[in-house]
Amino acid sequence: MKANVDALKIIQLGLTLPDEHGNLPDLGTNNRTHYIWQFNFRDFNLTRDIHAKDSVALLRSQGIDFACNAVAGVSSVHFAKLAAASGLLFNKALTWVTFHGAYDIGYLVKILNWGVLPTCLEEFLELVKELFGGNTYDVKHVIRFCNGLYGGLEKVADSLHVDRVAGKCHQAGSLEQLLLTRCSAYTYFDEDDISGFIADYAVSISNLAVDVVLDLVDNMCEAGFTLSTRMLQSILHICE
Repeated sequence: MKANVDALKIIQLGLTLPDEHGNLPDLGTNNRTHYIWQFNFRDFNLTRDIHAKDSVALLRSQGIDFACNAVAGVSSVHFAKLAAASGLLFNKALTWVTFHGAYDIGYLVKILNWGVLPTCLEEFLELVKELFGGNTYDVKHVIRFCNGLYGGLEKVADSLHVDRVAGKCHQAGSLEQLLLTRCSAYTYFDEDDISGFIADYAVSISNLAVDVVLDLVDNMCEAGFTLSTRMLQSILHICE
């Protein structure tokens, strides 16, 4: 992750700022309009910076205008200054939620740390804890402990019958709204027996092995396999 984040430039960032009940801010409109934020950055240069052509084509198909971003986009340096003064950082009263968010957090740390990521994982995690107040969750990991939930953001939203109410697929602001709505629906699910079994057993194996097992189980469930406790124990022993 560090190598990629160091080499690449952020293109877009979405932020949703609900209260503790999941209500979006209405900015004085008496609930007539609710707001989420999507920032398009000017840092990325299509002709100069390395990128995957397929990814750029996908983003273009969803309405991202790279030429416009280069002229009218937000400077990440200016964004970092405003973010530092916004009250969103160094605030233990806030909770940050991402989906498969290692890169999201990585790019944010890079921006807020003036373009530099720490050289070791321990230093990076300590910086994340300091910047984001110690309450940071990755829903991609959380759903592994929820009955019947797996796959990407759109897949889980479909499973929970959550509709997108604004924006397009692969647009950061729209994904943030979808993530918020989906998180509100998690309370209807009990702990998944499979993931619970892994979590109980995981104390005896390395974090890397746990990640490998969870990814393997996720892929097998998505493919339609039914996993027994004996099969799970065999997988864990192999990874151990």
